[in-house]
Amino acid sequence: MTTQHIRYDWRAHVGGTVAICMAVGLLNYLARGEGFWTGMLYSFCIGVQISAYVSLLQAAAARGLARCWGDDIVLRRAWAGWALMLPCLMVGAVAGYTGGIALADLITGQHSIAPWNLGDQRATRSLAFTLLTALLGSLVFIAMFKLNALRLAQAEAQRQAAEARLALLQSQLEPHMLFNTLAHLRVLIKLQPDEAQQMLDRLIDYLRATLQASRATEHALAQEFARLADYLALMQLRMGARLQVHLDLPASLAGVAIPPLLLQPLVENAVKHGLEPHEAGGELRVSASRQGQRLLLEVADTGAGLAETQPPATAGTGFGLTQVRERLAHHYGDAARFALLPRPAGGSIARIELPS
Repeated sequence: MTTQHIRYDWRAHVGGTVAICMAVGLLNYLARGEGFWTGMLYSFCIGVQISAYVSLLQAAAARGLARCWGDDIVLRRAWAGWALMLPCLMVGAVAGYTGGIALADLITGQHSIAPWNLGDQRATRSLAFTLLTALLGSLVFIAMFKLNALRLAQAEAQRQAAEARLALLQSQLEPHMLFNTLAHLRVLIKLQPDEAQQMLDRLIDYLRATLQASRATEHALAQEFARLADYLALMQLRMGARLQVHLDLPASLAGVAIPPLLLQPLVENAVKHGLEPHEAGGELRVSASRQGQRLLLEVADTGAGLAETQPPATAGTGFGLTQVRERLAHHYGDAARFALLPRPAGGSIARIELPS
């Protein structure tokens, strides 16, 4: 598992800074009763600078600790601990207060008295108020960060669980395809040894090309069609002229990414349950097209068709179709559609719709 750096939600951070500046400006106006907009300007100049200085100092302290410890857990949490946070707050508050006063004076043309030129009591109150505001603001931001970090950690855990589930589904699918092919090969060895040798050579080439590529979570549609062509070449050795194959992939869709072996179980079902039981065999057509913002993938055959007693909406509860449904659900959620329907002229059609 790779470590991911979790950082602040900066939009929420900016929004929190604005809210605190407005609150301080309003309190200042209510206390003094004069210069509302001027007070707001000074509040924003001071508050924004304090927030920026404290955040930068805190991030620098976290990075420094991460380098010293050789571990990025501090950097991922962006938290250096209170021992370093308090000095960051004090330095950031004093620097932000001084810089904010200078900036607001520059904008308004006024000349404020520097904090160190105030009387002892006024200077103490001013500094204490500034530090208290900075501390409260930091606590708010820390709480926001922890909540955001928790949400990201939950999302990461869900993503990893989904990926593990997809890997499990795929690891189940590959042996399923291989066992079906070996079962065909076993029968053919007894009946037609020469063709069995050709089929075995094809199978070796197919496995060499497929197994490594299938470990990826996605591959190009062109690769999916290439693997289907290899598999159907194996089936044509078994069925001969009874199996007619048409693969239709427009060049504009060749690079579209889909989960590997997504169409494989649909093609297997069409051959095993549709075309092989059909005495005359038939045609198998695999196609890809775009309809608006959707990618349409279809596996159609002219074979035996769906059982009359099994409605299309519930047809296909076997391993292969269950794999397709679960992989679509994990990879695309509600954005994907799958249907297995009878063809009007006989046979069946499996249709997948994906966001493109």
